[in-house]
Amino acid sequence: MEWLNAEEKDAWTGLVSVLLLMPGRLEAPLQESGLSLFDYLVLSHVSEAPGRRIRMSELAVLANGSLSRLSNVVKRFEQRGWVERYPDPENGRYTIASLTDEGFAVVEAAAPVHLRAVRQFVLDPLTAEDRQALTRIAAKLRVTIPPP
Repeated sequence: MEWLNAEEKDAWTGLVSVLLLMPGRLEAPLQESGLSLFDYLVLSHVSEAPGRRIRMSELAVLANGSLSRLSNVVKRFEQRGWVERYPDPENGRYTIASLTDEGFAVVEAAAPVHLRAVRQFVLDPLTAEDRQALTRIAAKLRVTIPPP
């Protein structure tokens, strides 16, 4: 086994510290809305889909969650009246998640809180060049990680 050199160790420990710190920093403000970060990402992705409707399988990829985890979250959202699920009329093997007006109102209310945290902890500390580098790095790392 080859140990990490100093440059590799700095890169790794920097990344892992961000990975461990960031979810809590982004999730804490959302708790006022009764949402976890994953909850918000799910609702947000549905709200951005055409007609506020998306296949559950596509939503799982966008939200970076397993289909079973997503199903549990969407079931909870259905119980709250935020989302409706139904078979895809184009292909009944798929299920569509559709955001209700009530669900959209939840996203609209939580979005400014989430955006403030994203700006504070991610975007504002970075220059435009840093953000471009982060985008490139994230894209490279994302392809090495198999979907859940």
